[in-house]
Amino acid sequence: MARRPNYKSERLERQRAKAAKKAARLEAKKERAEKGKAENAGLVLADDGLAGPPGEPPGRPQEDGDPNR
Repeated sequence: MARRPNYKSERLERQRAKAAKKAARLEAKKERAEKGKAENAGLVLADDGLAGPPGEPPGRPQEDGDPNR
Protein backbone atom coordinates (compact mmCIF):
# COMPACT_ATOMS: atom_id res chain seq x y z
CA MET A 1 0.00 0.00 0.00
CA ALA A 2 1.27 3.46 -0.87
CA ARG A 3 2.27 5.98 1.75
CA ARG A 4 -0.19 8.78 2.40
CA PRO A 5 1.54 12.13 1.74
CA ASN A 6 1.70 14.67 4.55
CA TYR A 7 2.44 17.84 2.65
CA LYS A 8 2.48 20.18 5.64
CA SER A 9 5.04 18.23 7.68
CA GLU A 10 7.23 17.62 4.61
CA ARG A 11 7.20 21.33 3.80
CA LEU A 12 8.06 22.23 7.40
CA GLU A 13 10.92 19.72 7.35
CA ARG A 14 12.29 21.26 4.12
CA GLN A 15 11.98 24.76 5.59
CA ARG A 16 13.84 23.70 8.77
CA ALA A 17 16.64 22.17 6.72
CA LYS A 18 16.85 25.30 4.56
CA ALA A 19 16.97 27.56 7.64
CA ALA A 20 19.70 25.44 9.25
CA LYS A 21 21.78 25.53 6.06
CA LYS A 22 21.30 29.28 5.76
CA ALA A 23 22.33 29.82 9.39
CA ALA A 24 25.45 27.70 8.91
CA ARG A 25 26.41 29.69 5.81
CA LEU A 26 25.86 32.99 7.65
CA GLU A 27 28.01 31.82 10.57
CA ALA A 28 30.81 30.77 8.20
CA LYS A 29 30.56 34.11 6.41
CA LYS A 30 30.84 35.98 9.73
CA GLU A 31 33.89 33.93 10.74
CA ARG A 32 35.59 34.61 7.40
CA ALA A 33 34.85 38.33 7.72
CA GLU A 34 36.19 38.40 11.29
CA LYS A 35 39.34 36.54 10.27
CA GLY A 36 39.84 38.88 7.31
CA LYS A 37 39.46 41.96 9.50
CA ALA A 38 41.97 40.57 11.99
CA GLU A 39 44.46 39.80 9.21
CA ASN A 40 44.02 43.28 7.78
CA ALA A 41 44.71 44.72 11.22
CA GLY A 42 47.92 42.67 11.46
CA LEU A 43 46.72 40.33 14.18
CA VAL A 44 46.49 36.56 14.29
CA LEU A 45 43.42 34.95 15.84
CA ALA A 46 43.91 32.91 19.02
CA ASP A 47 42.22 29.79 17.64
CA ASP A 48 44.99 29.41 15.05
CA GLY A 49 47.50 28.58 17.78
CA LEU A 50 49.73 31.39 16.53
CA ALA A 51 48.41 34.22 18.68
CA GLY A 52 50.66 37.05 19.64
CA PRO A 53 52.05 40.35 18.46
CA PRO A 54 52.98 40.49 14.78
CA GLY A 55 56.75 40.73 15.41
CA GLU A 56 57.08 37.71 17.72
CA PRO A 57 57.56 34.14 16.54
CA PRO A 58 54.55 31.90 17.14
CA GLY A 59 54.34 29.58 20.13
CA ARG A 60 56.15 29.55 23.45
CA PRO A 61 59.73 30.82 23.61
CA GLN A 62 62.22 27.98 23.69
CA GLU A 63 64.43 27.73 26.74
CA ASP A 64 68.09 26.83 26.31
CA GLY A 65 68.35 25.28 29.77
CA ASP A 66 70.28 28.18 31.36
CA PRO A 67 69.01 28.48 34.99
CA ASN A 68 70.43 32.01 35.36
CA ARG A 69 68.07 33.46 32.84
